[in-house]
Amino acid sequence: MMYKKNIKNRNKYFFIIFFICFLINISCKKEKKSDILIEKNTKITYVKGFQIIENKASSKLIISNPYQNSAEIFEYTLSKNPTSKNEIQLPISRIVVTSTTHIPMIELLNEENSIVGFPSTYYISSEKTRQRVDGGFIKEIGKENLLNTEVILNLEPDLVVGYSVSTADKSLEIIKKSGIPVIYNGDWLEETPLGRAEWIQFFGLLFDKQQKADSIFKSIENAYLEAKKLAMKNPKKPTILSGAVMSKDIWNLPAGESFVAKFLADANLDYLWKDSQGKGSLSLSFESVFERAKEADFWIAPGYFSSKKEMLQHNKLYAEFAAFKNDNIYTPTLKKGKTGGVIYYELAPTRPDLVLKDLIKITNPDLLPNYKLTFFEKMN
Repeated sequence: MMYKKNIKNRNKYFFIIFFICFLINISCKKEKKSDILIEKNTKITYVKGFQIIENKASSKLIISNPYQNSAEIFEYTLSKNPTSKNEIQLPISRIVVTSTTHIPMIELLNEENSIVGFPSTYYISSEKTRQRVDGGFIKEIGKENLLNTEVILNLEPDLVVGYSVSTADKSLEIIKKSGIPVIYNGDWLEETPLGRAEWIQFFGLLFDKQQKADSIFKSIENAYLEAKKLAMKNPKKPTILSGAVMSKDIWNLPAGESFVAKFLADANLDYLWKDSQGKGSLSLSFESVFERAKEADFWIAPGYFSSKKEMLQHNKLYAEFAAFKNDNIYTPTLKKGKTGGVIYYELAPTRPDLVLKDLIKITNPDLLPNYKLTFFEKMN
């Protein structure tokens, strides 16, 4: 009997211990669950070059295409309350940027006062930012791929937003090793006009203004899509020639899958090389271009030429194209800022809606009777 009683008591104790452990386990699980930081992706619609993953404590920025043919993926952790030296403090208050395409996005977020350094400042066309250059608030930091690291270090920026064509910039690597964060911006590698413009979300994260950045982009997107819809009302598609011979009798023009070809398609135009493959440019002989495009209705962006006279000095055969004879040549290189920077190269990536409206106004002006060209100008 005593043996049975002991067994009974032991089973009773086992049950109590098991029940207590069960409660502790549930409690631990609940506590652990509450500590989990739920991650979510910031909605990015068109961009292919970066991704933002947010949680309660920080944000992760993933740059997947920092420069051409890059096999590297860069990840950065950004936080308002960083817990390690590897995290970037938000919001950024002192920034060095390295491409003019960065400036309009920063201005739209009202953060131009945060820019403290820029390479080749004479390229800057924006009047607001030029005033800060002229006032000495933005320092010259050298040239692209040859940055003055000493000047940058003395500026003590919170962040350097880098730009590189094909490899990691050696100057930026020195900056990074000194303890100043460097993030590569690959906006120029985006394959669609709206993909380039959506990089404002990148700067929205840096300045802790993601909601504002999202609102600005949606406004640009809506304007672009409305212009595209308007262009489709054109029953006739004018034929388009682009580019020019720049060296060795080779004519360079946009490939059919390039972002320029995308602009022309969205303007409801018949780009004569729309079916060609490639996302960059094509290199063709003068003869093959002339054969296909001698009767083209419009000639858009004929290289770096600034006048028809200059074109003829380079090649008299340009005069044989119908677009040349009919004064239907338009270029974005004539409108410049105070110090000679081309406004198109700086602002167009941020405002594709205005580029599209320009193309519509040029080729079918009745659709936009009150609109004035922003970037393009007829070549005289």
